[in-house]
Amino acid sequence: MPLVECVPNFSEGRRPQVLERILASIRATPGVKLIDHTMDASHNRAVVTMVGEGEPVAEAAFRAIATARDVLDLNTHQGEHPRIGATDVVPFVPLDGATMGYCVRLAHRLGERVGRELSIPVYFYEQAALRPERRNLPDVRNIGYEKLREAIAVDAARRPDEGPAGALHPTAGATVIGARFFLIAFNVNLRTENVQVAKDIAKRIRERDGGLPGIKAMGFFLDDLKLAQVSMNVCNFQATGLVRVYEEIEKLARERGVEIHESELVGLAPREALPAGAAERIRLRGFDAHKQIIEALL
Repeated sequence: MPLVECVPNFSEGRRPQVLERILASIRATPGVKLIDHTMDASHNRAVVTMVGEGEPVAEAAFRAIATARDVLDLNTHQGEHPRIGATDVVPFVPLDGATMGYCVRLAHRLGERVGRELSIPVYFYEQAALRPERRNLPDVRNIGYEKLREAIAVDAARRPDEGPAGALHPTAGATVIGARFFLIAFNVNLRTENVQVAKDIAKRIRERDGGLPGIKAMGFFLDDLKLAQVSMNVCNFQATGLVRVYEEIEKLARERGVEIHESELVGLAPREALPAGAAERIRLRGFDAHKQIIEALL
């Protein structure tokens, strides 16, 4: 049977006991292995990784979305990371025996069920997008929960693909569901409190502004560390690897009189993305190949 990875992102990065209720719903689903979860207080966000055969993983994702709807409230949520939902994004990724088309079908079936049974509006993105302007995740959630709450009722361009057409869920907002290739969430922290440095570097390196292929990037200020951060999604590590993007950030930072403090991997990466010596070269904080390389966990 085809194996898939699913990496739901939840708008909760500060209360482990609340996230644990969501994780418990995944663990209770037969045939699914929960292999990683991380929380980020500054972003107020959790990234969860599970693997298994397609149908059980889709069931676990549904249960997690339902639990998040019941335990999270976007009206009281604050964090650095853009978001429109309690379960903000749910990507399916093909692994052994799975095709992208199979993951697209899983995404569409899950989205229809979430809209119908949970009354949460759903937008489809990346390979599962039904509209070309929704392929890129930042374009779907670029106005954030608060503005989307108003726009969904009056702007046809903001109408969801599934679920209630004219209103967000009152506490869970909306959810973005899709299918994509392996994405690596990679952050580089700079030794400066000047967030504009991070924002300028992010603009220089992201693909949409003429930067590196497959790189999506934003600049943030981390209040807990008092550092600026270049936060990235490496969407095609074979086109632009972690060392390559790190070295470009290093060069751009030094041009601005700033050094890199450290980098961090959020969640997992395939073994090919971190060959021998790469973690040391990019100052990857707390890296453990036994826990963060996906092939080691299957």
